Amino acid sequence: MIYLDKKIKERLENKLKVLDSYRPLPKSALLKIREQFEIEMTYNSNAIEGNSLTLKETYLVINEGITIKGKPLKDHLEAKSHKEALDYLYELVQKGKRNTISQTIIKLFHQIVIQDVDREWAGKYRNSSVIIGGADYKPPEAIEVPKLVEELVNWIRKNRKKFHPVEFAALIHYKVVAIHPFFDGNGRTARLLMNVILMQAGYPLAIILKNDRKKYYNVLSKADRGDLASFVRFVAQAVERSLDIYLKILTPKEKKKEKFIPLNKLSKRTKFSPKYLNLLARTGKLESHKEGRAWLSSKEALERYLKGRERKRK
Repeated sequence: MIYLDKKIKERLENKLKVLDSYRPLPKSALLKIREQFEIEMTYNSNAIEGNSLTLKETYLVINEGITIKGKPLKDHLEAKSHKEALDYLYELVQKGKRNTISQTIIKLFHQIVIQDVDREWAGKYRNSSVIIGGADYKPPEAIEVPKLVEELVNWIRKNRKKFHPVEFAALIHYKVVAIHPFFDGNGRTARLLMNVILMQAGYPLAIILKNDRKKYYNVLSKADRGDLASFVRFVAQAVERSLDIYLKILTPKEKKKEKFIPLNKLSKRTKFSPKYLNLLARTGKLESHKEGRAWLSSKEALERYLKGRERKRK
């Protein structure tokens, strides 16, 4: 079954091809953008789960070793542990092995993520039932978890070639969260595993933003009810955002860079309202990405959308 819209898939593949055409990428620029993404992912992934550190505070804790006054020790430890998990993620991807996701790998990611805040259960499956706050979905009983995770590992091994990498990564993310194998840290573990698949396929680190937390939980809830396409599209938008940022920074000076601007500014140059452009962005029809709470797109992206719409009408 196909869950990823054809147009979105083509956009992602085209942007990845452009990025690949610039390889080998400048080492200094690559290290800087990697650091930026690691801090951003650590901040957002932890913030989704309730961590109170700001983006800047996360940077200070990880890079400067500074203790933030008034912030819980737990939040500091979570930031450091998540950065360590990302270091392991890069190490895993650099080894170049395609079938790397196993029960051992899943447990190890979880162990690294929560080792300093819940050492007793780090890397261990839960032994009792759990309830997900604010959700109607009830995870499987604890006794089923080892079997379900092993079935997931087998599914990953057998189905990698059947799906687009972005689609495959999103489905793995959802399946891990649905099994909910651990008492805590399931979301962070799932987002890391998702990125193993993405980065093995050449895509940059994809970040689920804290500002999209409500939508994130909404599309997960839809997936619980069988609508996996909405969740896959949500993940694809996160991937496209990362590609846009990489291209913006790494496109050689002699090549023209697209200028991404807020939709309210873009609308002034067109006949479309900001509200309509926002709808196109949210549904993945218009090439766009988020910075903070605002959607950004470009004049060229809108032109491509309109040309595609005209071809469809003919």
